[in-house]
Amino acid sequence: MTTLDWIIIGVYFCLIAGIVWRSSLRQKNTADYFLAGRHIGWFVVGCSLFASNIGSEHIVGLAGSGANSGMAQAHWELHAWIMILFAWVFVPFYYRAGVYTMPEFLERRFNAKTRWVLSIVSLVAYVFTKVAVTVYAGALVFQTLLPDTFGSSENAFWVGALVTVVLTGIYTILGGLRAVVYTEVAQTFVLLIGSFIITWLGLRALGGWDELLSTLKPDADKFALWRPNTDTNFPWLGVMIASPIVGIWYWCTDQYIVQRALAAKSLRDARRGAIWGGFLKLWPVFIFLIPGMIGFALHKNGLIQIPLKPDGTGILGDAVFATMVQALLPVGVRGLVVAGLVSALMSSLASLFNSCATLFTVDIYNKLFPGADESRQVRVGRFATLVVVICGIIWIPIMKKISEGNAGLYDYLQNVQSFLAPPITAVFLLGLFFRRVNARGAFSGLVIGFLLGMAKLTLQTLAKGGVLGESGVLHTIGQYNGYYFSGLLFLFSIVLVLGISLLTPPQPAAQVVGLTHDSLTPEQRAENRSSWNWVDVVGSLVVIGGVLGVYAYFSCWLS
Repeated sequence: MTTLDWIIIGVYFCLIAGIVWRSSLRQKNTADYFLAGRHIGWFVVGCSLFASNIGSEHIVGLAGSGANSGMAQAHWELHAWIMILFAWVFVPFYYRAGVYTMPEFLERRFNAKTRWVLSIVSLVAYVFTKVAVTVYAGALVFQTLLPDTFGSSENAFWVGALVTVVLTGIYTILGGLRAVVYTEVAQTFVLLIGSFIITWLGLRALGGWDELLSTLKPDADKFALWRPNTDTNFPWLGVMIASPIVGIWYWCTDQYIVQRALAAKSLRDARRGAIWGGFLKLWPVFIFLIPGMIGFALHKNGLIQIPLKPDGTGILGDAVFATMVQALLPVGVRGLVVAGLVSALMSSLASLFNSCATLFTVDIYNKLFPGADESRQVRVGRFATLVVVICGIIWIPIMKKISEGNAGLYDYLQNVQSFLAPPITAVFLLGLFFRRVNARGAFSGLVIGFLLGMAKLTLQTLAKGGVLGESGVLHTIGQYNGYYFSGLLFLFSIVLVLGISLLTPPQPAAQVVGLTHDSLTPEQRAENRSSWNWVDVVGSLVVIGGVLGVYAYFSCWLS
């Protein structure tokens, strides 16, 4: 890192500080702090959706996945079509309900107990997946790029983790969601530009696209998009079952994402923002996953040296992107790309912090202490942010061991999400499409599904660690492919929710009016129709066409 690189990073942080300062002047009530006053336009909504999704765990973890297993994780990155589903199917219900959180929507549709369950599950999941993974990935970048700046690479790791968490926590606490979404507009473009640069320079150093294909062809099975069902890690059927379940949970029901649409100034802006975000979501395969494969090819051809895993069994995939930045980028450009990496880290963390604060304040604190004034709720939200930051930092050493001992960050993240998502996805889909689904069915599905998912996660972790031996029922369950298990858990959750709902009295008819597709009033249907035009239709078709085009090309790219 040269003086010019640091100047570029400094200018970037000054820009972020200016946005935060302006945002902090407009925090008058909870709507301002948690939903940016519900006055966000479609362009900002879409950029915020993309930047919230693309954190340092994507840049670091997805590039590492590309180096270790090629296109196998691309199925999760081609979820732009699910954002179109979110725009057309889910957004109208959420926006019209005027809620702050997804658990609050569940209370409207079912009852308070379902709200409590989703609130607690979401907060636990954020700490042990998103916060810890994002912070660890950012710290790994510091460790790779600045190994001697703070005395040792280990010191660089912890300095990177703590400094970025503290700085991001400060600006989230001060500026609320308004600061988060407007900084994410700047972060989106820095992130895209920086990632395009590393992809282009990596291909140029390697000798072009044809050289990449020829280098990867001897290992075509390893880098293929589709794997046989005998593949222990990514059987194609298991992947195609699990990835939409996780995608619908993440893009259509998760507070972390949906909160951006709730902050839109109109239903049209919320829908169009989701469509614009879907277009941006088409790019991660090209600017994060493919650079990982480029890094592998450069390493194989002796052009760069990627660190090895501690046990020496192969390259440390999560270090690929940072190694490429260090080895390939010229002065000045390195600063821009590092700013992009920091952007990814900060945007995801800021979104997480604000979402956690919103969930805790609106769904837990306000239930325990009803009647709290607006200023007190904002203070509670800021304190909740601080607690989440501390919990995430405590989990980092465990994340370090998980990343170094397994397939990497992204594989860990998708596995955990595959066990969390099925019951939540089932309850939301059934709740929106069938008015007969009631509170007892939804509550049972959430609780039992969550317990089964956590049991599988525990057994899988113990089995991989050798604690369960080499045989036995528990060992078999632990070693059973997680993606197939996700599909079975989803099916079980659907049967359970429907079964209990049909065996118990239905919800009062007045409670579900306007909250399910089969209970919309003529006025609500007319409102939905007036909120879109040909622009939204064409945009949606472009996104779906892009997804199909990527699938068509990469299905046979190494054949």
